[in-house]
Amino acid sequence: MARKAKQLRLTLLKSRFHRKPGHAECLGGLGLRKRHQTVTVADTPENRGMVRKVGYLLQVEEL
Repeated sequence: MARKAKQLRLTLLKSRFHRKPGHAECLGGLGLRKRHQTVTVADTPENRGMVRKVGYLLQVEEL
């Protein structure tokens, strides 16, 4: 029986403009470009690190 990979649903709540360059790059890497945009990403250590770095801009839900 195959396991379902865990997912994270991310919603960008605050603008990425006027942030540190590394934070804007993390948002781009997660696929977030506009405010109130929602994306679903795999729950991997790499994505968790990016979410931790810019968590103050996001709403995070585990699926």
